Amino acid sequence: MFDHTKYQPFPAIKLQNRTWPQNQITQAPLWCAVDLRDGNQALVEPMSVLEKQKIWGLLIDMGFKHIEVGFPSASQTDFDFVRWLIEEDQIPSDVTIQALVQARDALIERTYEALKGAKQAIVHVYNSTSPTQRNKVFKQDKQGIINIAINGAKKVQQESEKYPDTQWTFQYSPESFSSTEVEFAVEVSDAVMNIWQPSADKKAIINLPATVECAGPNVFADQVEYFCQHIKQRNSIIISIHTHNDRGCAVAAAEMAILAGADRIEGTLMGNGERTGNMDIVTMAMNLYSQGIDPQLDLSDAARITNTVEACTKIATHPRHPWMGELVYTAFSGSHQDAIKKCLAIQEDNATWDVAYLPIDPKDIGRDYQSVIRINSQSGKGGVAYILESEFGIIMPRWMQIEVSVAVQKHSEKMEGEVNAEDIHQIFQRQFVKPSHHMPDEYYQLGDYQVQRQQGLSQHHKEHIQANLNTPQGCHEITGYGDGALQAFCQGLSQYFNIEIDIVQFAQESQGRHSDAQAMAFVQLKINGNRYTCAAKQQDSLGASLMAILQATNMYLGQQKKAA
Repeated sequence: MFDHTKYQPFPAIKLQNRTWPQNQITQAPLWCAVDLRDGNQALVEPMSVLEKQKIWGLLIDMGFKHIEVGFPSASQTDFDFVRWLIEEDQIPSDVTIQALVQARDALIERTYEALKGAKQAIVHVYNSTSPTQRNKVFKQDKQGIINIAINGAKKVQQESEKYPDTQWTFQYSPESFSSTEVEFAVEVSDAVMNIWQPSADKKAIINLPATVECAGPNVFADQVEYFCQHIKQRNSIIISIHTHNDRGCAVAAAEMAILAGADRIEGTLMGNGERTGNMDIVTMAMNLYSQGIDPQLDLSDAARITNTVEACTKIATHPRHPWMGELVYTAFSGSHQDAIKKCLAIQEDNATWDVAYLPIDPKDIGRDYQSVIRINSQSGKGGVAYILESEFGIIMPRWMQIEVSVAVQKHSEKMEGEVNAEDIHQIFQRQFVKPSHHMPDEYYQLGDYQVQRQQGLSQHHKEHIQANLNTPQGCHEITGYGDGALQAFCQGLSQYFNIEIDIVQFAQESQGRHSDAQAMAFVQLKINGNRYTCAAKQQDSLGASLMAILQATNMYLGQQKKAA
């Protein structure tokens, strides 16, 4: 039964003279990315070591200075990954790794073994403090919970003394802070700080998690402000926030927590995490950016961020995801399109950004105006994708729909008449599947190929491909290496033809629902700075993908030959 009476409203915080509603965010917080821990534990298929390495590389390039790298005492994979970071010297000198551990002696010892040899590291110890956890899980009174925290704090400090070459920072989380009496959260945290005795020169971190988001972001802000007002040694403590998204307010709660006095934010790229997710660092950082505040993170390559997160988490980015979604800067409405065009026409370079329906300049994160205009140009022509799917079983990704729609529109304008279903299919085949008018005389076709997977943590590439390119004049063999078979194939083509090839867009779709269904691949390549879009159909998805890449390469070679 859908019965709301089984729930009780969260009690209000008794906070006198709250200040956070009048405050403003004027600078970015200290960020801590927890994709390799919280983000990873929330996945149906946890990340492999190679996938963790990709996420790590992205986080470093984006500029994160604190990165939680795992729970090495509870996972051998996490332990091995931490050791790889340290032993292979993968940690920049200005980056501090963080390891999570429960307040249990054996686990704390194992954590320090994993972190041995790091130049600097944060040991993040926690125990749960809420009434539900105290009474129903641990069956402890308040003093029992405080004792667990004190013992954990002592063990963390003792173990650190065995490794004097590392610069240690201690972090404590009263887990389930959002559900804990705020007075008790202060009490238990003070008990931990009494053990660690932080100073202004050697600060400790207290992390306040909304382990479950059980009230509005204004209530969480009250909890944080109360905590900041009442915790002892405040000038020697970094107050960190770790919000979850059960009510859909994780970003709002984190921003309000900064207004309430917090210094640091933990979260994940794109908000992946337990239940409905963690705090979305990309969204919050872009929120700051749009207000003229330097987010202290490089978010200029939206495609790399979303593609890497999708590849490593197996979670697609929603097309309406804030700031980074594929359709965020797209207006299908004709009136929106008209307003955008008029504003862009008078927007001056280096002037304050002021364009209707576009809160930021899409170019700042690697998008272009062409994508906005092309998508809008589909207004009234959205049936193109529907006809290809319903009449011919061709299911296209959104970006390919745009390319095909533009081609159909140009044909319609040229013919000054109606374009029927067969015409649309022929345009698709002629322009993208078999673009013979662009092909060189020595047309390269895909022959046999073999793909081998490379093993080992230290391998820079993990795929090796050998492929034959057939022409009327003979067979040509290429070899290539890359993070995947497609990148390896592109690398081989680049080397063989002495050109630069980058994959801009890629998608695969099964064409049909039966056992004889074929795969269709769609690719958009940037070859020596120019874009080429192609599609190919094969029995297997990899073969279709390689054929599509080769078709686009043929298009480039044909154009170069004609130009010469």
